[in-house]
Amino acid sequence: MPELPEVQTVVDTLCHAGIIGRHIVGVNVNWSKTISDQTPESFTRCIKGLAITSIRRRGKYIIFEFDAPFSLLIHLRMTGRMLVTSNAEPISKHVQVVLYLSDNRCLHFHDTRKFGRMHFTKNPAAILDRLGPEPLSPKFTARQFQKALLSRKRCLKPLLLDQTFIAGLGNIYVDEALWTSQIHPLRISSTLADHEIKMLHRAIRKVLRKGIQNNGTSLGGSKTNFISADHKQGRNQLQLNVFRRTNQPCPRCRNKIKRIIVGQRSSHICEACQSPPHSSTDLVNDPSTM
Repeated sequence: MPELPEVQTVVDTLCHAGIIGRHIVGVNVNWSKTISDQTPESFTRCIKGLAITSIRRRGKYIIFEFDAPFSLLIHLRMTGRMLVTSNAEPISKHVQVVLYLSDNRCLHFHDTRKFGRMHFTKNPAAILDRLGPEPLSPKFTARQFQKALLSRKRCLKPLLLDQTFIAGLGNIYVDEALWTSQIHPLRISSTLADHEIKMLHRAIRKVLRKGIQNNGTSLGGSKTNFISADHKQGRNQLQLNVFRRTNQPCPRCRNKIKRIIVGQRSSHICEACQSPPHSSTDLVNDPSTM
């Protein structure tokens, strides 16, 4: 599933493609469930004729704003892609929505698994205000992070994956941040020491910035893999330290990377670098670890 760096890469390549200022002159909806809370006919009628004035990211959402009080919120989910193409390019069977632009190009929402969603709304805050803080924002300070962590008694990895706690993190970058800060994913948030919280805060920002710098993470050669809006794969997979490196040597201590399950999600750790919790008693009442 695309995470913050992948979504930011899509936003950056969409902006670089020069589609801001273009009008939407036509719409083709091939999978009606992609459009949330609206029929394809209503969506087409409302969005047609609008000019794109900005494109930005919030958490894992791509946000299009227009020359009218509307926003289009796009969540890629597992396999969604936003691709800029020419009108002459054939439409793949996995393209669920096409937005035709006024410069003879179009935007393809390509989604093999059909889990991605588009929300066309006058009130984007109803969705976006549910999200936690942006981890790369100057407002996301170590002090704020400390207060949030210590006020909860939850297993650390599921908490970091919770989009209402912190926006944009997913399985890849949580594993990488926990390895970087040498913290075990089964630690309880309220047990972290001050120096551990500072290390984790720095690690989260570091791995996300590296992911953006490398234009996201593209794992394997699958057709459902992440690519940017200009049809390019990311490079960050070449610099991952633990994620999907089971049985490979830890870059720090050379012990083998191990795969465990935390909160029903695969997690990749170095047991030598990331000490497990001293006691499991705090996990008993935390449903996120079940």
